[in-house]
Amino acid sequence: MELARFLHGSPDHRTAGATITHGRAYEVLSATFFLGRRRAVFTRLAQLSGARPGDRVLDVGCGTGYLTRAMAHQVTATGSVLGVDPSADVVAHARRLAAGLTHCTFADGIAEDLDAADGHYDAVVTSLVIHHLPEPLRERALAEMMRVLRPGGRVLVADFRPPKGRIGRHLVGAVTGPAMEHNPVHLLEPLVRGAGFADVETGDLPLIRYVRAVKPAPAR
Repeated sequence: MELARFLHGSPDHRTAGATITHGRAYEVLSATFFLGRRRAVFTRLAQLSGARPGDRVLDVGCGTGYLTRAMAHQVTATGSVLGVDPSADVVAHARRLAAGLTHCTFADGIAEDLDAADGHYDAVVTSLVIHHLPEPLRERALAEMMRVLRPGGRVLVADFRPPKGRIGRHLVGAVTGPAMEHNPVHLLEPLVRGAGFADVETGDLPLIRYVRAVKPAPAR
């Protein structure tokens, strides 16, 4: 049985996509998958987000909260970070892992219907999430990220970058399933642009493609 079926269980009825249901197992797989580079990769993603000390940050589809915790260190105790995820199990595990980080909190939530006021956040981040969402929901998720950002706020979207070689892709598919084996990360940039973000930049880290951008100020 591929690990994807164990980790995700049945599709979540609210998203019609895959929802991680085993927090501890996901944490172990994620740590192993990055071959010792996870801390460096996610620390760099937090830096690339543009979040500053004192900022309010939202991590969409936070999973067990690795990026959420990195963002908490980025904004320091003068800021705040909220991680949201549709899986109660991974949210509970994320809370355990973040014990002591009082400015790092977690809640139930889905990417395409964020429970936040317009313009509430200074930065929104999301990692290893977009490939879980059915295509019709991806634009809605980016529109929600745009909505909850203040003008001038920054978004960082990061997702898995499959190996270029056929054998590497096949191994990824055997372990995680076809969503990651054939993940079309080249579509991240047009997805972000299509949501109306400006100053769009892309780049690669080990196993990761990221896109960062800015919410434009309203026209006068």
